[in-house]
This record gives sequence, C-alpha cells and structure tokens, in this order.
Amino acid sequence: MIKTSTNDLGGFLRSRRERLMPEDAGIEPGATRRRIPRLRREELAELAGVSVGYYTRLEQGVSSSASGAVIDALAAALRLDSAEHDHLRILAAPRRPTRPRPRSSKARPSVRDLLAAISATPAIVIDHRTDVLAWNSLGHALLAGHVAFDAPDTRIRPNIARMLFVDPHHRALYCDWHGKAQVTVAALHQAVARHPADLELEQLIGHLVVDSPEFARMWARRPIRTCSYYLRELNHLLVGRVTLANETVTLPDDDQQIGLFYARLGTPDADALTLLSQGLERRLVTVSPSQKENTQ
Repeated sequence: MIKTSTNDLGGFLRSRRERLMPEDAGIEPGATRRRIPRLRREELAELAGVSVGYYTRLEQGVSSSASGAVIDALAAALRLDSAEHDHLRILAAPRRPTRPRPRSSKARPSVRDLLAAISATPAIVIDHRTDVLAWNSLGHALLAGHVAFDAPDTRIRPNIARMLFVDPHHRALYCDWHGKAQVTVAALHQAVARHPADLELEQLIGHLVVDSPEFARMWARRPIRTCSYYLRELNHLLVGRVTLANETVTLPDDDQQIGLFYARLGTPDADALTLLSQGLERRLVTVSPSQKENTQ
C-alpha cells in the first residue's frame, strides 16, 4: 500500500515549482543557460528570500515544517491561490501526535431527520473520505439509483471517489466528468493533509491509484481547490439532461458535508426533479408489502 502522507510538503512544493516557467517569476528568457525549462530551486529560493539549502531540505522532505513567514513568502513566489496557500500552511504545520480516527463515521440522527425534512431536494451526507453516510430518497435516485438505498447503513458504503473512477454507471452521470473528478481528487488531498493518521483514507487512495490510471495521474498533479458551489450538468438515465446547482454545507463538528442539488423553480430542470420524484412515488406505491420487507 502506498504512503500518501510521506513528504507531502516537499511533493506539493515541487509540483507547484515545476509548473512555473522562469518568465512567470520575472526572469528574462535566455538570461542564464538552463538544463531544465522550469523554475529552478535556487531561483525560487531567491524569490522567497530563503537559502537554497533550506528550500532544498523542504522540497526533499528533510525538513517537514516551516514558519508562517517562510510559507507566506513561498506561496507568493509560487503564485499560489488562496486555497493552495491554506493547503501549504496545513502541510507545513508541526505534526502533533494524533490518534487514528474511528474506522467509520456515522450521520447523526438529527442530520438524517434533516434529509427526510427536505425530501423534495436531492441530498447526501459524505465524510472526509467521500464515504456516503446517508441520503434521502431523491438524492439516492439522482446520484446512485443503481446502488441499494440502504447501502450507507451497511459495512461496505458507497464512496463518491471510488464510484467516480471505477463505476461506469456513476461516471456516465456527469457530463463534465473530468471537472468533477478534479474537485474530488483535490478534496482527498486536503483530507490527507488534515488527517495524516487516517489509515482508511490512505488505503482508499492506494486502491484508487492501483485501480484507476486516471486517478493516479490526477493524484500526482496534486490539484487543490476549495469551492462549495458548482453547476452540475447531469445525464440522468431516467430524466435525461438536467443542470442543477450543487451546494455543499459543512458540518464542522462532524467533519462531514451535506451535498444539496436543486434548480430554480419553474425551470425545465426543476420539472425534471419533480418528474424523478413522481417516479419514486409511483414505484413505492407499486411495491408490495413483502417486497418492502426485503428492501428494508
């Protein structure tokens, strides 16, 4: 199994340095003879005002932490955006002994009640590993109707990252699959930085690297972004093309997120959700009592 947390600071610094050309940092092309086209360590060190030896130790993983001033200087020299800058701060923070997180998370009963109360809005709850902890009926029908509804209550839960990369049914749902995949990989990178002792998270990423070459390539690029709102164009098997707003609400006490999918009232996309909901109601009506017992 691969180690996802080893030398994350150095790997992240290297990935961001190697995406910069000298001219991006204000160095005139041809000013010096170069063996590599990208920004060199000594050039970045000079831009950040640190010694070459110190920066090299950071990038090689010999030093695993840095002061806030150094991190801010490196972020400016590397031209990091705010999400990348915050991620760099987390990676560079001194590591304190941490206990491994529990093997599994659960959605609180009050959160489950909330999902039931907003039954007209597709909703799911995921944890930092992207495990699905709960969903309401419409959320299940929209995102994973091919998976058993009670799956979050089983030992083997659906996992958004795994479904995106190895489940062709879920993959086909997203018209912009690549964009959704990039956001998911970025979220996992940030989760690893926050939870370096989480063995289940490490195992998930290790399996995905082995099972999906696409995931392995994206993971190696270390994408980082933070956004709680997206427009998702879905190609749903039952209601066809539908564009929905995807809003993410964080539950900080639980380190969980509620994903909500909705459309403006009176639009064809809202009508498509209504059609999906009506299909669920008809299906529930036609299920016999004995069949209901088998699905509970």
